[in-house]
This record gives sequence, C-alpha cells and structure tokens, in this order.
Amino acid sequence: MNNFRRIIVQSFVPEELQELKKFSYNLWWSWKPSAQKLFQTLGEDLWYEVEHNPLKLLKYLSQNQLNKKANDPEFLTMLKLVMDEFTQYMTRKDTWFDTNFPEKKDFLVAYFCAEFGIHESVPVYSGGLGMLAGDHCKSASDLGIPLVGVGMMYKQGYFNQRIDSDGNQENMYPSYDFGEIPIELMCDDMGNPYKIYIVLPGRKVYSQIWRMQAGRSSIFLLDTDIQENLPEDRILTSQLYGGDHEMRITQELLLGIGGTRALRVLGYKPSVWHMNEGHSAFMVLERVRELVEKGIDFDIAKEIVSSDSIFTTHTPLPAGNDAFDEGLMHKYFDHYFQSYGLDWDRFFMLGRDANRNFSMTILAMKMSKSCNGVSKLHGEVSRKIWSDVWKDVPLCEIPITHVTNGVHTETWVSREFRKLYNEYLGDDWILKIDDPDIWKNVHDIPAGTLWDVHKIRKQRLVDIVKQRIRARDERNGIPQYITDRALENLTTDALFVGFARRFATYKRATLLFKDIERLKKIVSNREKPVAFFFAGKAHPADRPGQSLIKEIYHLSMSEPFLGKIFILENYNMTLARYLVSGVDVWLNNPRRPREASGTSGQKVAINGGINFSVLDGWWVEGYNGKNGWTIGELKEYANNDIQDQEDSASLYYTLENAIIPEFFERSNGENYSEAWIRRMKESIHTVTPHFSTHRMVKDYLKNLYLPAFEHKEFLVQNNHEKAIALVQWKKKVLEAWKDVWVTEINPIEEFINTLHVQITCDVMLDGLSPDDVKVEVYLVREYQETQPPVSIVELKVKNKNTEGRHIYTGVVEIPKAGTYSYSIRVRPWHKDLLNPFEMGIIRWMQLVS
Repeated sequence: MNNFRRIIVQSFVPEELQELKKFSYNLWWSWKPSAQKLFQTLGEDLWYEVEHNPLKLLKYLSQNQLNKKANDPEFLTMLKLVMDEFTQYMTRKDTWFDTNFPEKKDFLVAYFCAEFGIHESVPVYSGGLGMLAGDHCKSASDLGIPLVGVGMMYKQGYFNQRIDSDGNQENMYPSYDFGEIPIELMCDDMGNPYKIYIVLPGRKVYSQIWRMQAGRSSIFLLDTDIQENLPEDRILTSQLYGGDHEMRITQELLLGIGGTRALRVLGYKPSVWHMNEGHSAFMVLERVRELVEKGIDFDIAKEIVSSDSIFTTHTPLPAGNDAFDEGLMHKYFDHYFQSYGLDWDRFFMLGRDANRNFSMTILAMKMSKSCNGVSKLHGEVSRKIWSDVWKDVPLCEIPITHVTNGVHTETWVSREFRKLYNEYLGDDWILKIDDPDIWKNVHDIPAGTLWDVHKIRKQRLVDIVKQRIRARDERNGIPQYITDRALENLTTDALFVGFARRFATYKRATLLFKDIERLKKIVSNREKPVAFFFAGKAHPADRPGQSLIKEIYHLSMSEPFLGKIFILENYNMTLARYLVSGVDVWLNNPRRPREASGTSGQKVAINGGINFSVLDGWWVEGYNGKNGWTIGELKEYANNDIQDQEDSASLYYTLENAIIPEFFERSNGENYSEAWIRRMKESIHTVTPHFSTHRMVKDYLKNLYLPAFEHKEFLVQNNHEKAIALVQWKKKVLEAWKDVWVTEINPIEEFINTLHVQITCDVMLDGLSPDDVKVEVYLVREYQETQPPVSIVELKVKNKNTEGRHIYTGVVEIPKAGTYSYSIRVRPWHKDLLNPFEMGIIRWMQLVS
C-alpha cells in the first residue's frame, strides 16, 4: 500500500498557553515540583505516557483540552505562579556566586562532556558520567556560577534495552524527532543556523549547534546530521558510545575541536575549560592551534592553555581510557599536527602511553595543570595508575587531587520527602542544601511520620515494578499465571533491596548469588520477606556484562526466586527515580578499588534509603558506622576469586545478622523498627549535605576553577610576559637537569640515639642557581616509601664548593623512635608554578655502596 500520503495533525497551542510552550525549553521545570504539577494538570495520564516531556504533551493534547485549559482561571493562576517563580530564579542577583565573588563579573566555565543527563526528555546520556554532568550543570545554575556545557546531540541516543524471554539483552535504537525534544537550534540574526566544521581526511564535516537550557546553564550540543555532510559523516552523532575506534576518534575530534569552535562562533570567552573525562581532550590541541596561529610558540601556548584547563578522570582502570594507535592518529592528524608548531614525534609524545598508543587521558593530564579524581580513594588510585606521567614524583605528591562527586538534591528528592523536609527543615532548606546544620533537624521528624512517607515511596515502586514486569512478560509470551505468581506477594511489608547500575563485570551484579542455597534461605522466610530489585544496561559490545543480566533473569524466573528477585529492563532516569526513592537498602558491591565514586547511593540517602556497600568510591568517606553497612574489608586482593568469596560471605552475614533482624525488629506495638528509623535519619543527615553537587561545584570553583583562572590571568598579562619568562626558565632547567646530582656528605650511622639529625649534602646544579631549586630531605617510615612522608625538611645553602656545586645542610627532627628511611632530593622551584610538581622531574640522591 504505497498510495497513502502521511500527514501529522497537531493541535494549535492557544495564545494564552504560548508562554508555557516557550517555558518548556528550559529544563528548570525538571527539578521544580510546581512546574511539573502544572504540566501534569494538562493531562495526567498523557504526562506519564510521554515520559514527562512537555513538548510531546502539548503536541498530543487534543485541541479541546488545550482550549479548555486556556480558559481555566485556576490553571492560568497556577501558570502565573510558576512563571513568577521561574522569572525570580532567572533574574535574581543574590546567588551564592554573586554574593561571594561579586568581582568575577565576566567569569565563565566551559564544561565539556560526551553525555549530559539533565532529563529523560533529552536522551543524550547513558549512565553515571552523564548524570554527574547534568547535576553539575544544575547546581552551577542554582548557585549562579556562570557555566556553559558542550556535548553532542545524538540522533539515536544511547540504546533502549529490552530483555527477551530467554534473558538476552536486546538493544533498541530509536530515531528521535528533535522537534519533540526541548532543545533549540542556535541561529544568527537572519535565522540561519550557526555551523562549525572540523577537517577529517579529505573532507570537511559540518555541525549545527543545539542548545539545551538547564536554568541559567546552557549546554550546546553538536549535530552532524545535516545535508552538507556525506552519509557516513551524518551518522557521526547518531549513537552515544557506538561504533568502533574509528567512530570514537571522529566523535572525539568533533567534541574537542568542534566544541571549541562552537563556543567561539557563539561568542563565548571561557575563563576556564573543564574536560569531564578524556573524550574531549582534543579541545586543548585546538586551543593551542589558535594561539600558534597568532604567532605564539608552542611551548608558550601550552603553558597558557594548560594553566586554565581542568581535567577530571573518572575511570580507575587504564583499559577504560580511550587510546588510539599511531596509524589511526596519522590518519586523522597528518593534516593537523603541524598547525601546533610541532613535528610528529613531539606531537605524539603528548599522549603516548606505555603501549605506544595515544592516550586521551595522558594528553589531558599533560595539557592540564589541574587534574582530579572523583573521590578521595579514587584520587589515590589515579595517582598510582598515572604515575608514569610524573615518573620521579612520589605517589602522594603527584598533582592529581580529588573532588568527591555529589548529586543534585532537588532532582533526586521525591515529592513526598521534599514536602516532609519543607515541614521539618524549613521552607528555605533548598537554599542551604550543603549545610550540615540544617540536616540535623531530620532527627526531629517523628518516626511514624518518616516511615509513612517512606511507605508511600515503596508503594510507588511496587506499582511501577508490577507495571513493567507485566508489560515485559506479555511481550515475551510468558503465561499470565507465572506473572501473577511473581507479583501477587510483592508488598511494602517486605525489605526492599535495590541494585541498579551499569552491568560492567567489575560491579559484580551476581555476587549476591555466590551461594544459592544461602540466598534461598534468606528469601524463603515468610515472616521476614525480602525482595531484590535489579536494573541496568550492559554495553552492546560487553558480552560478559550481558551474560550477567541473563543469569539474573533466569534466576528471577526460577521457582525458588520467583517473586523474590526482579530484574527490570531499560534502566533510565525515570526508573531510577522510583528505585532510589522506593528501596530500603541500596546494594553496591564493586570489586574494590575499581569504583571511582558512584552516586546512586547518594540519591537513595536523600529519600531515606540506607547504603550497604563495599568500602569503595564515595562510601569510604560517607560511612560512619551508624548510617549504613559495609561489605568486606578495607584491603586489596591479588586473587579475584578469593575477594569474591570473602565479600560474598560478608554480604550474607550482614544481611542475615544485621540488616534483616534490624528491619523486622518491632517494639512498642509499632509497625516499624525504631533502630531502622534511627539509621534512616542518620543516613539522611550525614550523606545528603556533604554528597550534594552544591558542595561539589563549590569545591571545584574554590579549589580548581578560580586558582586556574587567576594563574592564567597572571601569565598572560603584558602580552604573555610571565608565560614567556616561565617557559624560558623551564627550558633552562630541562637543559641543565641531566647534569644535576646530589650526594650526601658523611652519611649518618644506621643506628642513632638522637631525634635531631644533621644532614649535609653536595649538590651539582650545573649552571642553575640555588634560587631555581629546592633541596629537601624526604623522611618516611621504613617499607612505607609509597605512603605520605613523615616529614619533608628543606635544606639551606651553606657555601659554594666549586663551579656549579653547593653544600646544603639542615636538621631533620624525627618524631619518635623507630625505623625510618630517608633520601635527599633536588626539585625545580619557581614562584610562578601553579603546583610544585608540574614539571614532573626530581633528582634523588644516589646511594654510594
């Protein structure tokens, strides 16, 4: 039948509601209940059917419904109140940033990321990285920190997941209609779309620019699906994390180089440039090219670019970081590298790793003076993983700091808990989210009141689980009586345990099933029912991850676990809201220390849930002994099987002897456990304020953004005078460094009976001045050379010996008796370095046998 023409009939939005349609394009509404209620009032059932997408809602409402609302005084009053709230938010001049940094009027953060999870109506995210990026942008908006994001507008987004009747993951790639997504095409005054291009082998690839607005934060998304491009280039922005290495490098060229050009064409002048993971690291090369094109030498350009570049690493596994072989780099950079003022070898060294590939992470680290991990433990792990970039520097001094991740509280708090906090914390708690004192008031909430609100959220989860399981089973042809049996006993009286995250193998989704017989006993106790909920996607290329999904599905359909184990498909922001606000316990059991941070457990705590986790990522900092439980021990294992065995034993023991008994403990005739309520309150009080993106973004601003900005401003003053001088000094140091050495004069005896030790050494500086270096004694406890030192004592010049040689001396105070080791080192020093180890070179004392 090809003789039918397709037509789309859309309702006309009345003039009275045009303001509402325009308002839909600012995703501020996604974290404001009053605005969501406004849309829901237009059509409650349809609002859920269109997955909370206001543009689709307005599109599919009947003309009669729209006309009725346009003439409804009650609705128009509600609309006015929401619009007044929105206007006040967007125009206020007393934000946290305005109040604390009134002099930084032109300050701007450029935040690059491959994915942004602002709301499910803009499906350009896959998991934790995108959620963090979205929450980062929202908190920047709330705090008034000027920020623009840069990412890509994927035609098919990340895949939608289905689980078939045999437990296989099916990857569905819908093609989204951008007209139904709250994004706006960026156009000039003549209405022509702004476009940028990058050069790929033998051709130019053009991109238009979409804007996703999140409150005050604009996120610009690149899109190559335009007629100027060849078919193979139009699909460049089709899928997030799709394709092979060739697709990945072209996407990252577009994100880094094209993203920089997009900001330029739109007229933005960022103060600092933040790379959230290594996907956007080619951005630093584009910024170097801009300066070299103006006649600035590469080394000076690198000094300037690295001074205001911030790099955040999220992956605690070297294999998880993108790296491209030299042949692929030649293919895509033969026409680029000379524009950086470099020959090929020097260019390739900017990112070369131990396998002679070009690592995006190493490029980002070498071109950023400010680097960080995303939790305290992850900072330590990152310093170990990337120690080769700073070969001579002790692990504890490698310039990778940490800013522990958080979550955007308003996005993840349920309506019921938000209302509860309004009542007991005060209406202004939203303005003080990261203030721990505010959250002390949680302990004043009556136990019964807290439990009743939590039970409401549990029922919401029950409803969505039943709805999704029925839909899946019906699609897969599962007999209805099996579905009915699985769901008939699912009630809020059971202990709900949730596990939802990306199904990477190191996250050990099946650790719970290590001892099937023991688990059977746990779930078969009718007096103390327990239900486990699993959700998560495995990357389409991750066969081991998909096999875990299949294993859990088969267990969930087996007789002992039917109605006790549930696996939910297509984990996204919508499902996440139900899970993090509906479970009693959040299970997290990655293979320590491979979890960089994790944030899902932080979302759970906001809603009264309690964490049960390996001491990895953020939980190392979050756990206080009273706000949750731990799995395993604070140690690393050489053997994965032994680690799995010990951790699973710990998991079962804690479930059987702590969690389940405490949950079902009843006293004073109440329908809840008083001990459990105390733990819920402690979880809310201790986790919510500290693990908020408000605290996190403030940390970024104060510890990374502002120091980088001020350093850059210092370097470029007077036509880059300071940058030029610093580069010249670094060159002088590097040229002399091969001949710098240090030896101790009259080494101390092995056995001493004093805590004050005189150290003297002979230092060859070979043309360098004593002002160019620091000479230090580095004292550690024996066999703890990789741990932070006991002390570092600077030695002073005593006299000049012969040409280029100097005698240094000083007294080292040893804190107490014991066995120690020490060395003497010489390191470059200049007052204008942003951090003391950015050159990555140290000369250590050579022991003479």
